[in-house]
Order: sequence, then C-alpha cells, then structure tokens
Amino acid sequence: MEGRAFLWTSRICLTLEWLALGLWVGGLVILVAAVIPAVFNTFGGQDSGGFFLTRAFEGFNRVVLGAMAVLVAGLGWRYWVRHPVARPTVAEMVVLGTMVLIAGIIIGVLHPQAAALQASAFAIKDEAARKAAFAAFFKIHMPVRALYMVNLCLGIVLMGIRVNHTLRLGKGQA
Repeated sequence: MEGRAFLWTSRICLTLEWLALGLWVGGLVILVAAVIPAVFNTFGGQDSGGFFLTRAFEGFNRVVLGAMAVLVAGLGWRYWVRHPVARPTVAEMVVLGTMVLIAGIIIGVLHPQAAALQASAFAIKDEAARKAAFAAFFKIHMPVRALYMVNLCLGIVLMGIRVNHTLRLGKGQA
C-alpha cells in the first residue's frame, strides 16, 4: 500500500492511536492528580466520596475499553501493512499487550469485586462489621490502585517508544 491513500490512512490511524493513548494516560493523570483530591476535600463523608470515585473510575474504564480497541486495531493495521514508517516495534507491542492485560484484569475482575465490597461495607451499620468489611475492600483496592499506576507508567513508556521510533525514522534510521 503506497501513495496518497497510504499516507492518509496512516495519518488517520496514527492520530486516532495518539488520541486514544492520550485519553488513557491523561484521563488517569486527571483522576489521580485532580479528581481524587477534590473529592476527598469537598464531599461530606467517606461514603459519598467513595461512591463518586467508584462511578468516576467506571466511566474511565469505559474510555479505556474504547482506547484499547483503537490502539489494538491501529497496531494491528500497522503490523499488517508492514511499511517501515508505520510498522510497530516489538517493544511497542509488548508494552501495549501488557497494558491491555492489566486493564482487562482491573476492568473484568478486580474493579467489580472492589465495587461490590465497597457497597457492602457502606451498607453495614455495625462499626466492627463495617471495619472488617472495609479491611476486605482495601485488600482488593490496594492492588487495583497499584495496577492503575503501573498502567499509567506503561502508557508513558509507550508514548516514549512511539516518539523515539518516529524520531529515528525522521533521521532515516528504520
């Protein structure tokens, strides 16, 4: 695939991929740096703030699902055309694959468990039982937080890989 059609298709594909990656990484930065502190400094109690953040992360997870679809489809297309300018690197494929795997674990397994534990903890009125329920919630919640941070770091690494690949190609080093 050469010529104008390839260039336009490549521009569209790469633009959508960068947009998806920017939403994924930028969305998580905004949630961690702005939304979480604002919620806990504004909302009246742990219950309302916790429910709000759960809903915010559920919305973010939907964005991540869309971003994953765009990134995987774009990477697949670039791999399929096998053009030196568009071809993804092995490092890019490994990092994106790891990000998708981590996001799948968070979205498909850990977040639903954490949300259910959180809801049950908030519903309990007995203080001792509530404390035990929160302990169970935080046992799941802490790994989820860590995995979000790992994915944030991997997203930044993926951006660096993509920039480095583009700059090397700009110097004529395929």
